[in-house]
Amino acid sequence: MKNYNKLIGGSLLFYLVIALWTGLALWRQGEDKEQFYKVEINRIMADIGSEEDIKNVDFSAYQQVKGIAWLPACESDKERVVSFYNGANGTKSVIYPLYDGEKAAGYLRFDYQEHTSNVQTLLVAEGALSVLEVFVIAVLLYLRAHLILPFHRMQDMTYELSKGNLQSDVKADKNQYFGKFLWGLSGLKDELVVSRKRELELQKEKKLLLLTLSHDIKTPLNMIKLYGRALEDGIYPEEADRTKAYRQIAEKAAQIESFVGEIVKASREDILAIEVEKGEFYFEELIQRIESVYVEKCALQKCDFMIGAYQNRIFQGDFNRLFEVFENLFENAFKYGDGRRIELSFYEEEYCQLIRVFNTGEPVSEKELVHLFDSFFRGENTRGQQGNGLGLYICREIMHKLGGEIFAERESGGMAFVVVLPM
Repeated sequence: MKNYNKLIGGSLLFYLVIALWTGLALWRQGEDKEQFYKVEINRIMADIGSEEDIKNVDFSAYQQVKGIAWLPACESDKERVVSFYNGANGTKSVIYPLYDGEKAAGYLRFDYQEHTSNVQTLLVAEGALSVLEVFVIAVLLYLRAHLILPFHRMQDMTYELSKGNLQSDVKADKNQYFGKFLWGLSGLKDELVVSRKRELELQKEKKLLLLTLSHDIKTPLNMIKLYGRALEDGIYPEEADRTKAYRQIAEKAAQIESFVGEIVKASREDILAIEVEKGEFYFEELIQRIESVYVEKCALQKCDFMIGAYQNRIFQGDFNRLFEVFENLFENAFKYGDGRRIELSFYEEEYCQLIRVFNTGEPVSEKELVHLFDSFFRGENTRGQQGNGLGLYICREIMHKLGGEIFAERESGGMAFVVVLPM
């Protein structure tokens, strides 16, 4: 903000310098032109030798001298003499004698007009500069009030969010430039609050589950230890008793195994709470959204991006969630493909719209293919790439919530993912 205030001050200082320089330049120019009529008179005087030469003077060649009047030295007409010395209306005059040898033959009156006052020109120029400066200052102040100050307020909001402070409110603003952004920021904060609450609930549930299972495991574990010690000490001399003890150990081990299975199942389920909103959208809107994001990205990475023909239909579902599915698929294509080609094709089967996203590269193995949509699963081709193995899991969960499906296909030249939308 301080730098922006300096910019406003610099604008004022620049205006003062330009205004002063313009004023001095116009003033000096005016001083140079004030005596210019004398130069023109001297040029005319050099061409005039007698009264007859006055008629041949071309006044269009002169800027300030507008006319010449002649008065013979022997003139006795009083009115003519008075008129000569009074001069012409609207002009200034200067009188020069014209000599014939050593004797004055008469007098020449040069009528001239000086250029428009430089004071007037100066005022016009300075006024124009002032209006321009007022406009510039007004624009700068407008930008300060509607862009710079709101942006500084948003900086504080994002900083608080980055620290995890979700208690502060994102104030609504009707600013035409940042109103929608602030609305989105408020939505992001609310989403983070819900996610944090969900995370705390999951942690609480997991701790409770672990406490419960650890308590439940103690009973069969103690039984196994008891039977094991009895067998070790030879308490059961009969073979039937020993067989019964072995059977009890096996049953308790199976019980513990079931508890472990519950722990594993609980750790894999309900990882994300995905919600979808009901709505309608045109299929063309989805494709245009994909184009607007990934055509340029493919061009920058020199990857061919091909989109096949499709029919524009109305679909039911959550537009943003569906686009999230394609975001994950395209990001996977960039990460794990070879970057040569990404192809989007469309076809219909059994009242469903199928959207196929194909990328060239090394396909996953048959063994890995069945686990691609499991949570936290990462294939062999993900080595060296960042990720958590949740992208395709999220895609599957979203498609199930939308009443659709997603599946993967291995091909000789790459991988294909098919999104199924009910029509």
